[in-house]
Amino acid sequence: MSTFAPDNASLPRLEDVRVAIVTAEWNGHITQRLLQGALQGFQYEGYDVEEDVDIYYVPGAVELTYAAARVIEHQHPDAVIVFGAVVRGDTPHFDYVCESVTQGVTLLNSTGDVPVIFGLLTVDNEQQALDRIGGPAGHKGVEAAETAIRMIALASSI
Repeated sequence: MSTFAPDNASLPRLEDVRVAIVTAEWNGHITQRLLQGALQGFQYEGYDVEEDVDIYYVPGAVELTYAAARVIEHQHPDAVIVFGAVVRGDTPHFDYVCESVTQGVTLLNSTGDVPVIFGLLTVDNEQQALDRIGGPAGHKGVEAAETAIRMIALASSI
C-alpha cells in the first residue's frame, strides 16, 4: 500500500528532476522574491538550480498560463511553478486577472500530466504580499518549491 507523506514529513529526494518556473514581470519587486525563495527552497533540498530549474518571464499574471502550457508542451518538465502578484485596486481588473489565472492553472492541472503549482499572490495591499515573501505569513516561494517536489513524487508514484 502506498501513502503520501503528511505536511510535516521530510520531502522526498528525487533524481533527474526538471522544474520550470514562469514568473510575471509585473510587480517584479514581489515576484522576484517569490522566485528567489523557490530557488533557495530547491537548493536547500539539494537540487542544483542551474541544472534542474528553467526560468521563464512573462509580462503579467494573465500570461502565466499560456507560458506554462507552452513550456509543458515543448520542454516536458516534471512540474511548473507560476509566480505572479496581483494587488487589489479600485477597478474590477483584480477579479478578472485572478479568475483568469486560477481557471487557467486549474485547467492545466485537470487535463494535463504535469503539475502546475499556483504561486499567484492575490492580495488587498502590498503589505500583505510582503508578509508572504518572507514575513509573518511565511514564504510562498519556498512553499511552492516544496509543493512541486511533493507533486512530482506523487505523480511518479501513481
